[in-house]
Amino acid sequence: MADKNGKILLELLNTKGNDVCADCGLKLPEWASYNLGIFLCTRCAACHRSMGAHISKIKHLKLDQWEDAQVTRMKEVGNNNAKLKYERWVPPSYRRVAKDTPQILVEQWIFAKYAREEFIHPERQSYTSGFMEGYLMKKGRENNQFLPRKFVLSEIENTVKYYVKDKKDPKAVIKISDINVAFSPKKIPFPNALQIDYLKDGSTRHIYVYHDDPQTVVNWYHAIRCCKLHLLQVGYPSEAESELLSHLSQDYVKEGYLSKTGPSPKDVYKKRWCTLEGRKLMYHVDPLDAYPKGEIFLGHTTSGYLVVPGFGPGFREMGFGFILHTPERAYQFSAETESERSEWIQAVENILKTQLMPQDNNLAVSLNKKRNDSIAFFNRYKLYHSKLGSTTLGSQL
Repeated sequence: MADKNGKILLELLNTKGNDVCADCGLKLPEWASYNLGIFLCTRCAACHRSMGAHISKIKHLKLDQWEDAQVTRMKEVGNNNAKLKYERWVPPSYRRVAKDTPQILVEQWIFAKYAREEFIHPERQSYTSGFMEGYLMKKGRENNQFLPRKFVLSEIENTVKYYVKDKKDPKAVIKISDINVAFSPKKIPFPNALQIDYLKDGSTRHIYVYHDDPQTVVNWYHAIRCCKLHLLQVGYPSEAESELLSHLSQDYVKEGYLSKTGPSPKDVYKKRWCTLEGRKLMYHVDPLDAYPKGEIFLGHTTSGYLVVPGFGPGFREMGFGFILHTPERAYQFSAETESERSEWIQAVENILKTQLMPQDNNLAVSLNKKRNDSIAFFNRYKLYHSKLGSTTLGSQL
């Protein structure tokens, strides 16, 4: 690289807008697409290479040789001008990428911008039409087998339906407004995978799907987000759009194994796969269970919710314990390492300190109703067996 061109590139890199990656916003980009005229981070530069040199031509800012014409192109365009062109018609519901965005979303964001030019030609955005149908591979509820299922999304009906084979009646009808969709959880053994969660009879139902084509899966992801935004705007017309966007889909804040015991100090610890999603902490027997074993609503600290390290009085100390206090009861958990415990406590604390949105109250009512029904059943069961003189209640439950 000629010294003159090197100085010019350094000056351009220090210009506002060029000092971050044009696609994900990461600071101090080290690469550039010299035909598009943009500065890129290492991860996004790799995605540009995968599109092919007929779309994006990549060079390292310091390690590669730069010709005068290529530097001139960088001066003429730059990140800010490129955004005006390639991001002109990005839908409000479309998830823009950041440094912690799943890789498949980063790749498809870049392909959508430059290869398909979806944000220059909005008519190419099939996921904004309010209707979508197609086949996805879905995991069976009782086994680990993935089979093709037809899915149909309709914003007018506020539903996602899926069908078994060619049957006329859907196997399930899911309200879009109740859905949370998360991308590529590492526990699903396929790269282009979604986890769809929704409330069913007071419990969270998990559906695991994938498709061989990453664009297809990403389009389903954004179709759900687009419909949810429109439905939220109707349901909460006074809320700012920026507030509603955070409720379109939520990545899992944290997932992993913890040991958990029951409400009595006599209860034993059991290994559970725990998932922190939005304002609920779910625990499962296995990572790909269709339903959680239990769910805990996470309210605000001012309403009696608190998480602290340690063990409750009388509870056996095992590993690195912490207690989640709710108005109903205290939940005893244990992590294998001190760092894991700190991460879980910090993640839960962040949620407990966040103010509730109006729609969070619906979740609280659903989960608390389920819990109250379970408590009422437990009390009736205990009363019945106490009359019989049974001493095996714990083992039967």
